[in-house]
Amino acid sequence: MSFLCSWSGGKDSCYAMHMAVEKGCVPSVLLNVLNEYGDRSRSHGIPKTILKAQANALGLPIHFFESTWNNYEQLYVKNLKSLTNTYTLKSAVFGDIDIQTHRDWEEKVSVAAGLEAILPIWQQPRKQLVLDMIAYGIEAIIVSCNTVLGPDFLGRMIDQELIKDLEGLDVDACGENGEYHTLVTNAPLFSQRLNVQVIDKEISSNYNFASLKIV
Repeated sequence: MSFLCSWSGGKDSCYAMHMAVEKGCVPSVLLNVLNEYGDRSRSHGIPKTILKAQANALGLPIHFFESTWNNYEQLYVKNLKSLTNTYTLKSAVFGDIDIQTHRDWEEKVSVAAGLEAILPIWQQPRKQLVLDMIAYGIEAIIVSCNTVLGPDFLGRMIDQELIKDLEGLDVDACGENGEYHTLVTNAPLFSQRLNVQVIDKEISSNYNFASLKIV
């Protein structure tokens, strides 16, 4: 079954794609939504150049479109329909875990494009899920986070030491509530590890962001 992966560049969408592949599904294309300026992802703030490097490492095409939050759903459905025809897709894979409103939206837009929404990591225990990702070989760093964590967490690798630090601050280990977002630098399906450096840190709307450079 050929599928599109809703690709944030982070650990959850990456792991979901790998789990879909393990079940025999075949990835055809990645889909990422950029901000209205077209230079970085709307969800995680990851530069377009780094998202392209991830796609190259996976050996997959990546499709971008620019959007504000106001016309996000309309453009998402439009692009899903176009990609469904181009790649003869059967399903769309998403990396959400347990927030029902997110799943409802993903099923809604998938149905509008004639696709089945697949959520391979749905309702798995959050902490165990992160541990499973680490054991599986997903390597990721924090690229944005809230003020509870602060800028010192930017650039940190997702590992067991980090999980302990998060729990010490009463922060969800998986970051599913938006406490932090990640960038995957290596995974089993990557042909090579990405060398990404944090070159600066900034704050916007009470949220910390890392300025990233790929070497």
